[in-house]
Amino acid sequence: MQTEKLTARTQRTVRRVLMDGSQFLRDAGIESARLDAEVLLGHALDKEKADIYLAMESMLNDSDEKIFRELLTRRAKGEPVAYITGHKEFWSLDFVVTPDILIPRPETELVVELALEGAIMATAKAPLKILDIGTGSGVIAIALAKELPAAEIWAVDVSAAALNIAEINAQRHGVAERIKLLDGDLFDPFTELGHRFDVIVSNPPYVLSKEIANLGREVRDWEPKMALDGGPDGLDCYRQIIGGAHTYLVPEGRILLEIGEDQGTAVAGLFVGVGGFEKATIYQDYAGKDRVIGAPKMARLGAEGFSRG
Repeated sequence: MQTEKLTARTQRTVRRVLMDGSQFLRDAGIESARLDAEVLLGHALDKEKADIYLAMESMLNDSDEKIFRELLTRRAKGEPVAYITGHKEFWSLDFVVTPDILIPRPETELVVELALEGAIMATAKAPLKILDIGTGSGVIAIALAKELPAAEIWAVDVSAAALNIAEINAQRHGVAERIKLLDGDLFDPFTELGHRFDVIVSNPPYVLSKEIANLGREVRDWEPKMALDGGPDGLDCYRQIIGGAHTYLVPEGRILLEIGEDQGTAVAGLFVGVGGFEKATIYQDYAGKDRVIGAPKMARLGAEGFSRG
C-alpha cells in the first residue's frame, strides 16, 4: 500500500484530494475506489455529494484532509464504507448501521416490494399484521411501516445488539410506536402470544458454512457471521421458518423469503415437503438472479409446487 500518497500537503483543492484518495484506494485493490472516496470525503466534510462537486476548486484545510486520510486508510484495509460512515441507504431512507448487523443490500428491497403487493391484495383486512424474522437493522420492517401506516408490525431478532440498532432506526424514521421489537429466535417469542400474521418476511442467513471463508474480505472479515451462516447446505433457517410458518400465518397469509441466487428450487422443495402452502413462486431481482421466494398458506388442501414470477 502506497501510504506516501496520503501525506498531508497544505491547502490542496478538493479536486486534487479526491483524485489522490481515489488512486490510493485503487492501488489498494478497491474496485469502487472513486465512489468510495467521494462518500468518505463527504463524510469527512459533512457534505452531500453535490456540494462537494460544487466546491471542487476550493481549498481543503489540513484538519479535514487528515480526517479523510484516516477514513481512506480504514477503507483500504477492507472495512466496508457503511461501517466507516455508520450509515446505509435502503428504500430511499437513511439507516444507522454498525458491525453488529448485516449491511442492508439493495436486492433486499424486492422483499419490501412484494410484501407491499401482498398488502394491497389484503386491503380488506384491518389492520394488516406483518412479522419480520431476523430484522437486523430493521430496514424491511421500517420500510413497510413507512409505506403501510395502518399495519401492525412485529420484528424479531436473536441479537440484542441488532435490536438496539433497529430501535434507533425506528425512532429516526418515526415508526417506533408501530413496530414491536422482540428478542428471540425465529418464532420463539410468539409461542405463548397466539399471534397470527397476514405476511411473514425474512432475509435469513443463507451462505453455506464452507463458503464463508471464500467470501470477499469486506463480508468475511467484517460482517457478523451469525447473519451469514446458513449451515452446511445454507438452508437451516429456511427449514425452521417454513416448518413453523404455517402455525403463525392466517389462511391465505403469505410468506416471503430472500434466497441465494442458486437456492430457489431447493427452498421451493421445502415448501412442498412441509405441505399446507400453495405453489411457491421464485422472483428475480433486477440483475436477473433468483432473489425471493414466496408462497401463500392454503385456504384448503390442494396441489403444491413452484413457479417463477
